[in-house]
Amino acid sequence: MRKLLMLILMMIMVVSNGCSTKKTNNYVERPQEKYDNLIFVKGGTFKNVKSNFYGKDITVSSFYIGKYEVTQKEWIEIMGNNPSQFKGDNLPVEMVSWYDCIEYCNKRSIKEGLKPYYNIDKNKKEPNNKNAYDNIKWTVTINAEANGYRLPTEEEWEYAASGGQISKNYTYSGSNNADEVAWYWKNSGDKYLPGAWNWPMIKNNNDKTKSVGLKKTNELGIYDMSGNVREWCWNWYGNFGANSGTQRVWKGGGWLGDVSCCEVSFRGGYEPYCKGPDQGFRVCRNK
Repeated sequence: MRKLLMLILMMIMVVSNGCSTKKTNNYVERPQEKYDNLIFVKGGTFKNVKSNFYGKDITVSSFYIGKYEVTQKEWIEIMGNNPSQFKGDNLPVEMVSWYDCIEYCNKRSIKEGLKPYYNIDKNKKEPNNKNAYDNIKWTVTINAEANGYRLPTEEEWEYAASGGQISKNYTYSGSNNADEVAWYWKNSGDKYLPGAWNWPMIKNNNDKTKSVGLKKTNELGIYDMSGNVREWCWNWYGNFGANSGTQRVWKGGGWLGDVSCCEVSFRGGYEPYCKGPDQGFRVCRNK
């Protein structure tokens, strides 16, 4: 009988601890890993010697970043539509513009009782946007102290992808062997493709996105930061730290691209209004 009572008491304690929450700032604080699929990234300077920011005395503050790329299921729950070319709940959402992702972040924040990170003025043209073909040009500013969802900065993305403070100096996010961690044009279809990049061969091989989380994680436990879909960042593309331009930064490479695009140091630019079947994103939140 005594053993039975002790067992019941232990079970009550486990359930109580597992269900505990903390309410702050008008929202319920929940265990990040279980509910939000966010990974905590401890801040600091860049340790990966292959990073663009190594040795430049740049310090990144601690933050949370998505364990996975935003999936189609997550997108549908917030936006009520699915723009993706390749359909599947657990596939990363694609065919989303930079503007789409900004709007998603705010709508998800509001739904979860968080303070939106972005101020979006759809009626005022962004003066820093120099793209002659961008007819959207929303003016987007930030609430730096907000706890809502946002896109990572280029520095944050590269810091997380390269392993943060526990980096092992990998070329790709989590390995020096791309095939262990990345989906790119050679391995994202029916068979492993030989030779040089070739679109007819890629198309005939049925290359496409893959369900998130199938490859190895990086040092921090984050999936698919190399390959699968290219990921939007907040920054303008151009010189590092530029505050204006015609394109926004993307990082990580994708199923359609070359393996070199999967390197943590690779940086690409894409017009913010454009969409592609290999263009997605992951979210961040402030610590």
